Amino acid sequence: MSHLATTLPHQRGRVPGAGLARVAAVLGWLTFVTLTLSLVGIFLYAPRERVQGDVQRIFYFHVPLAWVAYLAFFVVFLGGLMYLWKRDERWDRWARCSAELGVLFTTLVLATGSIWGKPIWGTWWTWDARLTSTFILWFLYLGYLMLRAYVPDREQGARFGAVLGLVAFLDVPIVQMSVVWWRTLHPGPTIIQESGAAGMPPEMLLVFGVSLVAFTLLYGALLVQRVRLEELRDAVARWEGAHRGGGAG
Repeated sequence: MSHLATTLPHQRGRVPGAGLARVAAVLGWLTFVTLTLSLVGIFLYAPRERVQGDVQRIFYFHVPLAWVAYLAFFVVFLGGLMYLWKRDERWDRWARCSAELGVLFTTLVLATGSIWGKPIWGTWWTWDARLTSTFILWFLYLGYLMLRAYVPDREQGARFGAVLGLVAFLDVPIVQMSVVWWRTLHPGPTIIQESGAAGMPPEMLLVFGVSLVAFTLLYGALLVQRVRLEELRDAVARWEGAHRGGGAG
């Protein structure tokens, strides 16, 4: 049994993912509180938009989701860069888990955008520059996940994924600047206009700010939980490997 004591972290007084579990719990409670405040603000506090009406309230979901997708893909970029430099699988773990969440949030961005666009533009989808570049972004990171799933060698998959994550992130500034560089159906900057002035009433800005914090915390809570799950999975795999080795001996 001595080989098990050297391979199972909890037998040495350290449970895999215990620290992340505490962080996830804190983030979970903060997410619950801020999401509740956000929903109250969206439906009860924020004023009704004069031109678009109540459908404009999708804005408080759509834009924070887009921000979180950007953040998730930046973590993929940073994790891939650090993995190529350090060759530490922990960086790859964070990048891979963040890519999954980035694809999820980008899917929600496209869905909420379509729901918003139907009553405003009269169509669920149009090949607008912002929509098209966002769809390409979603497709690139979906390819990242497929690459990670189908490359059998884990180290090789991490290297390939890191390179793809670096290249794919180049589309993020294109998505963000598409409404400035090209004529699109999407409006230009509305939160902070190009002149630097606020583009929304203070009540709307407040609700938007709370929503932005809430969805960022939600991403953080989900990411920490996902990384914790991967740590536990790796610990189990190491234990099984040591157990098989001990049984064979």
